[in-house]
Amino acid sequence: MAVPFRPYSHATDYTEVGEFLIRTYSTTGPHINWLQPRWEYMHYHPLVRGVDLSSIGVWEAADQIAGLIHPEHSMGQAYIQIDPDHGELLADMLTHAEQHISTVSDGQRQLLIYINDRYEAAHQVATERGYVKGRSVEAMTYLAIPDPLPPIPLRSGFRLKSLADDNDLRKVDRVLWRGFDHGDEPPDDGIEDRKFMQSAPNYREDLNIVVEAPDGQFVAYCGMWYEPVHAIAYVEPLATDPDYRRMGLASAVVLEGIRRCGDLGATVAYVGSTLPVYLSLGFQPLYTYTGWQRHWSD
Repeated sequence: MAVPFRPYSHATDYTEVGEFLIRTYSTTGPHINWLQPRWEYMHYHPLVRGVDLSSIGVWEAADQIAGLIHPEHSMGQAYIQIDPDHGELLADMLTHAEQHISTVSDGQRQLLIYINDRYEAAHQVATERGYVKGRSVEAMTYLAIPDPLPPIPLRSGFRLKSLADDNDLRKVDRVLWRGFDHGDEPPDDGIEDRKFMQSAPNYREDLNIVVEAPDGQFVAYCGMWYEPVHAIAYVEPLATDPDYRRMGLASAVVLEGIRRCGDLGATVAYVGSTLPVYLSLGFQPLYTYTGWQRHWSD
């Protein structure tokens, strides 16, 4: 029996998709869906304003989501979330993405779909449709949270704080702006972006950690998300002011966020990165996604 398709409706489907991702949580198998916090972060990141959420396709079986395909923070790139019992949806998902998520450049339509490197069934479907495996890679790493965590050293004059202690949006905006190498000082309208990010349903000020420098500025920031059903912590985002790098500040905010999630019951932390700062803390590779690309003429 065919699985019914419907367009995504943010008002009714946002929470249901989150529940689907929690229900299908796994760390093994040929395909691994997103963690629910990544879905939430996508929708409350300012870049989502440039994404057509109506492009998301949803398939539902027996009143439960069986799969979806969607962009993240830009059109032209797609991600697959699928119930392992419904692999037959793959071809329909690619068709939907080609029609609704692809973009046009130099007169040709193009689409990049990220597929788990172990998901051979999806590799076959993509190859049959003319996709070519590229070099763009996303990785997930994990840390089994140790008990106790190692000490968190800080240089004299620097202080760890959470946004529950001091949620100064201008300081938050400044460290994120500078930490992601956008320039020296952020524009004034960045405050609205911070408010938007902090409006996410599961955003917790006490799990968002900063390092305050002796001059009072925030110079390192780590956002942390706690998903209680599977007792996981998820790191996103992490930024350090370029004037304060190589001082151990990024490690400090990550460890403090993990410590707080551990106090809530988290047993494992995840981050979508293989940056040296995470590997130095003991994060281990878990899986990778590679972008498969197709160009075609309408």
